Amino acid sequence: MPHTSALLGFALVCLGLVLTPGPNMIYLISRSITQGPAAGIVSLGGVALGFVFYMLCAAFGITALLLAIPFAYDALRFAGAGYMLWLAWQAVKPGGRSPFQVKKLAIDSPRKLFAMGLVTNLLNPKIAMLYLALLPQFIDPAAGSVLTQSVVLGAIQIALSVSVNAMIALGAGSIALFLASRPSWMLVQRWLMGTVLAGLAVRMAVEARKV
Repeated sequence: MPHTSALLGFALVCLGLVLTPGPNMIYLISRSITQGPAAGIVSLGGVALGFVFYMLCAAFGITALLLAIPFAYDALRFAGAGYMLWLAWQAVKPGGRSPFQVKKLAIDSPRKLFAMGLVTNLLNPKIAMLYLALLPQFIDPAAGSVLTQSVVLGAIQIALSVSVNAMIALGAGSIALFLASRPSWMLVQRWLMGTVLAGLAVRMAVEARKV
């Protein structure tokens, strides 16, 4: 099992990431506002399946392969940091948009909602970076099976992401109306997300290799 400090640290990083705007959040909010909270929850089911796919890939060898090649690991780590800095800039740049400023989508069937949620997550570079660059930093081979640690950490990420996204999907309409009537809160939300992303990027860039 991972150390308690590793579990808490990883949980905080995952919470910071799930609260930052990304393809998953924007799609779920758009879908919930357009088609109702139930559609958002169905879409979230597809997103959750995508999380499971990434977690299993990392647990069964992709992470180990990257760790066996130091230069590849470092390249991916810095690429992840650069991507998060880009996301931070997108949030705070002049004219930047909040994820709650969304466009209407076409009405889709539950099957298509689930499939689109899955595809959106599988093509989400933020999730790929999370599992391939961040997760290995919280694994300690001396603490036991790397496979077990990967699964435990992945389960924590999935539980946090699904819980937070479910609350966002259920309350997307109310949140959007609240922010639309209070432009200053929209600005605060954008800068808060940008600060969190920038902090995670710096942490990823300077974090020493742990395994």
